[in-house]
Amino acid sequence: MRKEYDFAHLKKAEPRYLRRMKAAVTMRLDANVIAYFRSLANDIGMPYQSLINYVLGEYASRKLQPSANWGAPRRKSTRAAAG
Repeated sequence: MRKEYDFAHLKKAEPRYLRRMKAAVTMRLDANVIAYFRSLANDIGMPYQSLINYVLGEYASRKLQPSANWGAPRRKSTRAAAG
């Protein structure tokens, strides 16, 4: 081993995992949704948050749209029915 090393010419290491870092978010989920994913994750042997991430990732990669009607609520007509 040398007594001294010259590190002046080294390049900064860029770990490969940095490209795939995850962002921490806070979400409010229904208790039954969390219970479902915890149970399912336990059955297949993975963390439930990873399972939720996987499911959402699949949804996003396939560019799926919600099947529920998420439009603005319609106002009830105040007009009397013609008749």
